[in-house]
Amino acid sequence: MTGDPEPIGAAARRALEQELSDLHDERRLVAGTMQDTTEVGDRADEADELQRADQLDRLDRRIEEITVRLRQAAPAGPAPTDAVGVGSTVTVRFPDGSVERLQIGEIAEAYDQNLVTSDSPLGRALLGHHPGETVRFTAPGGPASALVVSIGEAGETG
Repeated sequence: MTGDPEPIGAAARRALEQELSDLHDERRLVAGTMQDTTEVGDRADEADELQRADQLDRLDRRIEEITVRLRQAAPAGPAPTDAVGVGSTVTVRFPDGSVERLQIGEIAEAYDQNLVTSDSPLGRALLGHHPGETVRFTAPGGPASALVVSIGEAGETG
């Protein structure tokens, strides 16, 4: 890590803002279940309280991480087109002949089947490469490779 805030794209900012909102909601729910510690309870009650306190700590840490990231992040510029970078749309060909058009993003979004995060094995392998280069990465099934066919902005054909 360079120490400088990493740029963040608009979609990643929206996803983090949504996660932050969801975390605040979850924190309110968990905090509302906490009991008055002056009440006497059995060991099961104590264990439940400890578990909820741990959950609150975890939520607070993640809320702080996201808050700092959002506060420090500069908006990302346009996606690079000369080499694969975060925000790039990349067409790759796998050894079996299949071709896929992928978006390199910062945060996985469940509804986007073509999004590859920049910290995934394939995403890390693609970063900085150019059309015509072959990248190697470790897939769940073992070693794998892909050929960078082209780089373009989302919505382009090529």
